[in-house]
Amino acid sequence: MQTVNDREAFSTGGFAVLLGGIVGIIVAALVFPPLAIAFAVIGVLLASGFTIIQPNDSRVITFFGKYKGTLRQSGFLYTIPLSSKKHVPLKLVNFVTDQLKVNDRNGNPIEIGAVVVWRVADSAQATFNVDDYKTFVANQSDIAIRSLAAHYPYDSETETSLRGNIDEVAQKLQQALQEKLAIAGIVIEETRLSHLAYASEIAVAMLKRQQAVAIFQARRYMVENALAIIDEVVQHFDAREGVNISDDKKAELINSLLIVMTSDKEPGA
Repeated sequence: MQTVNDREAFSTGGFAVLLGGIVGIIVAALVFPPLAIAFAVIGVLLASGFTIIQPNDSRVITFFGKYKGTLRQSGFLYTIPLSSKKHVPLKLVNFVTDQLKVNDRNGNPIEIGAVVVWRVADSAQATFNVDDYKTFVANQSDIAIRSLAAHYPYDSETETSLRGNIDEVAQKLQQALQEKLAIAGIVIEETRLSHLAYASEIAVAMLKRQQAVAIFQARRYMVENALAIIDEVVQHFDAREGVNISDDKKAELINSLLIVMTSDKEPGA
């Protein structure tokens, strides 16, 4: 595929050219009255070279099918007469993707969406290398998000996950999108996940699973700390002179302390 890159197009101050053209037509009409209409027609044709460019805008100039360059300087400018001037904005665009329903790496159906902040860096590439650069950005964003979701689990304590490593996942999405959109002269300024959730059909089941995992981890934490306290209590009595506790008594003490420290109810309730 033939690619086209930005280059500066011919331009000059529009006001000076306009003033010079008006004076020239008036002088020509006074000197050669019979040719006044011809000079007026030529003036109208030459006037097609005028264009106005707003800040953070550009014009891609083509002349009878040939790319002549890009105008980025804002103001009232004069360029090649009879040329086509395609408007390409250079402003930042905040694009919010649809909430896509995909499967994560573990096969769980999830809903995911992202915000993509992008801008046109090369107006010629955005105009000639793709059919519609805005549609191209939208389509490639959907593809990149689907691919990203398939490479990570929704949640995990031992590896990178969509839910637990949002910044890293957003960076990976930006890199993947930049590679795909470089051909269209697009620069990705930032990407962020705007929506992440389990699909509705498994949301309740996964919530129960998360609650069960949380309860298990809390119980384990309580038991580990209770055992540490019991070790300190036993060591305390063993170190005291004149205090001898039989193994049966130690077992009863340990059992009582475990029940008290791991019970859901407050003592005496």
